[in-house]
Amino acid sequence: MAYTKIHAIKATIDKAIDYICNPDKTDEQIYVSSYACAPETAAIDFKYTLDHCRENSPNKAYHLIQAFAPGEVSYEEAHRIGKELADKVLEGKYSYVLTTHIDKGHIHNHIIFCAADNIEHNKYHDCKQSYYHIRNLSDELCKEHNLSVIIPGAQRGRKYKEWQSEQNGSAWKTQIRKDINFCIKSASTYEEFLLLMRAKGYEIKGETFEEGAAKYISFRPLDKERFVRGSAKSLGKEYTKERIRERIEMKHERKSVIPKKDYSARRLIDTSDEKFQNSPGLQQWATIENLKIATQSYNEVGSLSDLKHQITVKTEAGKSAKQSVVKLEHHMKDLAEIIKYAEQYKTNRSYHIAYKKSKNPDAYFRRYESQLILYGGARRVLEQTGINLKGLNVDKLKAEYQELMKQKNELTSTYKNCEKEVQSLNRKLENLNQYLGQTQPDFTSEQSRKKNNPIL
Repeated sequence: MAYTKIHAIKATIDKAIDYICNPDKTDEQIYVSSYACAPETAAIDFKYTLDHCRENSPNKAYHLIQAFAPGEVSYEEAHRIGKELADKVLEGKYSYVLTTHIDKGHIHNHIIFCAADNIEHNKYHDCKQSYYHIRNLSDELCKEHNLSVIIPGAQRGRKYKEWQSEQNGSAWKTQIRKDINFCIKSASTYEEFLLLMRAKGYEIKGETFEEGAAKYISFRPLDKERFVRGSAKSLGKEYTKERIRERIEMKHERKSVIPKKDYSARRLIDTSDEKFQNSPGLQQWATIENLKIATQSYNEVGSLSDLKHQITVKTEAGKSAKQSVVKLEHHMKDLAEIIKYAEQYKTNRSYHIAYKKSKNPDAYFRRYESQLILYGGARRVLEQTGINLKGLNVDKLKAEYQELMKQKNELTSTYKNCEKEVQSLNRKLENLNQYLGQTQPDFTSEQSRKKNNPIL
């Protein structure tokens, strides 16, 4: 398994990179990699990108750590997983330095990446959602490499004492939520909800919606000294007065529109359980439900051979689309790196020309060292990739990147839809195979049915 955490770097990027590249921790820098920068000049590269950023955030870089369980992964595999994680999280847009530290009992990766991307120079948005995305990607990579994963808990980010008291049923905020949910379920109107809550002994304030009313509704239980706000921060977004009223009103909408049950998406009920054997009524109910499930699946697919053909076609389509996405991602990553160096080349070329013409090259170099280093590095990379420096057009490269991004989004949508359809079709096939295997219809009536509506 791998634990992940991330924090922002607001200063001293060079010191942070020096720390993670420490030869004593990286086996003499064997386990050091980078993308769209060199570890030795990464701080200068980052500064160049940040100088073109329009956002005013103080964050200059981010430090992502991925730590593995002791004895579960080799040095080489850990470094490889770290690179895969960096490429998936940053999508080829951000420059980064990756190192694997092997000096502790647990192997761990350090990834320091620029806070601004190389394409649009927008800042990376660090929030809970982006962190959960990182954690999920890390878990997926652990599964792919046959490592254990952290089982996600439904309730994280709370203090242990609060979690423990909730497990014991004594957390009073939890009790307030339970009482609110109960009263919402029982009430027909918002006013009736307030009446039921007061009947439970709650003192309520800020419940009105008139102009000048308090922003939040607040509840105080009988045995407590202070009120608890019905806000997203305190009780949760489902317990604001606006949301409480909406939840009550939505009950009426749900009652007025009774949706048609999708039986084909359900699994057949297993009637071999003892409770069905001992209850003829329950067994009859399960038989009817299973008939509905099988019938709807039967009507939707046309025939078993057609169903299997659909599964094959959709599976292949999804597989092809996913492979195309992977190819596009590699192409986009390479193109993003070229765009980054192309911009650096064009921006700093004038310093190179002035350096060549300078009467005192040493003094000029000392003054504009960063610009000249960036120019030299960018030119070397572009020449190695075969880019024609005379006809270099950054806008054209960016337009090509945006077109690839559009194709990637379309293909991603295609393969995800295919995966959902295959899952639904496999469920129908499973239901039909199971149902036809469990029942032994009369041969004469079965032949008659096939003549009218052939399926097999």
